[in-house]
Amino acid sequence: MIRLYSYWRSSAAHRVRIALNLKGLDYEIVPVHLLEQGGRQHLPDYVRLNPQHLVPTLVHDDFTLGQSLAILQYLEAIAPEPPLVPREPRAAARMWQICHLIACDIHPLNNLRVLQYLEREFAVDPRARWYAHWIALGFEALEALLAQEAQGEFCCGDAPTLADVCLVPQVASAQRVALDLTPYPRIAAVDARCGRLETFRRAAPAAQPDAQP
Repeated sequence: MIRLYSYWRSSAAHRVRIALNLKGLDYEIVPVHLLEQGGRQHLPDYVRLNPQHLVPTLVHDDFTLGQSLAILQYLEAIAPEPPLVPREPRAAARMWQICHLIACDIHPLNNLRVLQYLEREFAVDPRARWYAHWIALGFEALEALLAQEAQGEFCCGDAPTLADVCLVPQVASAQRVALDLTPYPRIAAVDARCGRLETFRRAAPAAQPDAQP
């Protein structure tokens, strides 16, 4: 039994939902509202599951795991088919470079707790300019990386990998702040191809049980 503690607009939780769908694994969504009651991720019962006060958290039988990249690696280990990591070492390393570019460089700067700290301590609303700045900086580098490779249909070839699993939620975040994707045609093309797959559509924020207008 797999339970995923998730918030509909969380990019990190979005990644895990896509991977679970691509792997064909059955799972239950347990919504954790990040704003209600001061953030339900701070409630004692949840903190016992995830001491970082973050989503996602994956519970598989008696095993509990946080951090989306760690969860993605775990899913690849327990359900190796279809593979989401290239077999060839250099291709795998390039894929992980893209994953880390997104999950470790772009996303943390735009995490909810960072935005809330900026608002609380500096009395500014950073959500549009701040958010868009860091995504654009990362997308410039990613667009260049994709141009260097024989891209195929997706980030790392002709089948989705964990690079696409990380990219699509980041594009969704960019669209929320109306970032112009015109300078990033390769990124936009990969996102569009992923958007035609049911596995990606079912993981989208608007398709989640806790989605709000």
